[in-house]
Amino acid sequence: MKTEIKEMMIAVDEDEVRVAIVEDAKLAEIYIEQIDSYSIVGNIYLGRVKNVLPGMEAAFVDIGLRKSSFLYVDEVLFPEEELDPASLKIQHMLKEGQDILVQVIRDPMGTKGARVTTFISLAGKYMVLMPYGDNVGVSRRLPDNEKARLKELGLKIKPRSMGLIVRTAAEGAKFDDLKKDLNYLKGLWKNIKAKTTRAKPPKLIYSEEDLDLKMIRDVFTSDFKRLMVDSSARYKKIMNYLKKTNPELRERVYLYRDRMPLFDKFNINNQIKDALKRKAWLRSGGYISIDPTEALTAIDVNTGKYIGKTSLEETILKTNLEAAEEVVRQIRLRDIGGIIVIDFIDMTNPRHKKQVSKILNEALEKDRTKSRVVEISKLGLVEMTRKNVSEGILDILSEPCLCCGGIGKIPSKRTVFIDLKRKLTSFLTSNPERAFLFKLHPDAAAFMVGKNQEDLRKLRRRTGKAIYMIGDSGVELGEFEMVLSGIKMTVRKVFMEMSKSLD
Repeated sequence: MKTEIKEMMIAVDEDEVRVAIVEDAKLAEIYIEQIDSYSIVGNIYLGRVKNVLPGMEAAFVDIGLRKSSFLYVDEVLFPEEELDPASLKIQHMLKEGQDILVQVIRDPMGTKGARVTTFISLAGKYMVLMPYGDNVGVSRRLPDNEKARLKELGLKIKPRSMGLIVRTAAEGAKFDDLKKDLNYLKGLWKNIKAKTTRAKPPKLIYSEEDLDLKMIRDVFTSDFKRLMVDSSARYKKIMNYLKKTNPELRERVYLYRDRMPLFDKFNINNQIKDALKRKAWLRSGGYISIDPTEALTAIDVNTGKYIGKTSLEETILKTNLEAAEEVVRQIRLRDIGGIIVIDFIDMTNPRHKKQVSKILNEALEKDRTKSRVVEISKLGLVEMTRKNVSEGILDILSEPCLCCGGIGKIPSKRTVFIDLKRKLTSFLTSNPERAFLFKLHPDAAAFMVGKNQEDLRKLRRRTGKAIYMIGDSGVELGEFEMVLSGIKMTVRKVFMEMSKSLD
């Protein structure tokens, strides 16, 4: 069996940080953290109970965000010796105005606030410490012999009245590696407790790592061929982090210096754009269509251009087998959560159904997010659920289309402007001229210039060019037109004349 080549690529600019996981040159997962819209999953807050809702067995907790967070009864810690779990009621456990330490387990999405839990967990490289737990768990992804070894080590180092889960990254780790990781997490918990005693709610007590370091901690292992990052500052930060946690992985980290943007060089940007489309094409010519709704995501499999070679039954089987792999790839790539219904092309042969189910489940083994799959029904439907943790790229990069009453999605203005800035930067760095005058849509020009021209000054410093911009509503939102390039004095003179004519 061919060994899969895994790579991690990190692209950094002033507007967002993007982390791509690439498997055999295909984009498998993409994570985007925009400067003004970052994930808070993992953050710990000292909150205050705002409302207790007995009818919903839940409570709203004020953690200082625009919308109150939501706490289900199952996520509330309680002293087992005092309460019978079967008769557990939210109103017996929480009171309005009560201070409570919570951790975010799902980002705010749309009209819903964040979801929180009182079962705090702190993730390290090799393990997750659960200060209020008492068990030792081991990742299900580990081989059986390694599970047994790590379980034994976990039981040896487990602190009294605390629990821990040994992660997949601990495969091959020594006792001292685990102990070092545990000591770091225990120190972190000690600091959190100390900060909590001094705080008044609502208050952020602990903030998760930046996206790039979080991904390195959670995902980057010796399974990866390399990690490439296009920012020298982030490169140094990553190397310092790995020096403390996994020094043996530092030799796999490279600073990308090429003039062509990292995500263009490896075709990541085009694959991100494809992931925003409704259709995803299969190698044979078939395709899957992906339709998110409020209640669930429907995925439909079609033969498309594929007409097969032998029989209709074989044509359907080949399309469904290809689709099973691609469906999982798209679910991971788009980070689709909640209820997912996959409508495979109808199969009458039970053996074919088993083949498709096998491929689907094997592909899901690579998915780090927890899911549950129901067998293919008589109608060819597969129902599955996948944990919904944060917004997928469709929500991050798109906004409702006002022309169709908000039913469809279009790229958000911010996404269009960030992409435009990248195109403009690439154009400037590859052009030998020293000064440029551009026409842009007025909204795009305002974004590029920024408050008090700060963003324009940054662009000038980064490219070493003299840049002038004029707003023109005739230019498309995501495009630019070069009016003039040459020496600074000449370009500036034309810019001043054009500016006067617009006044």
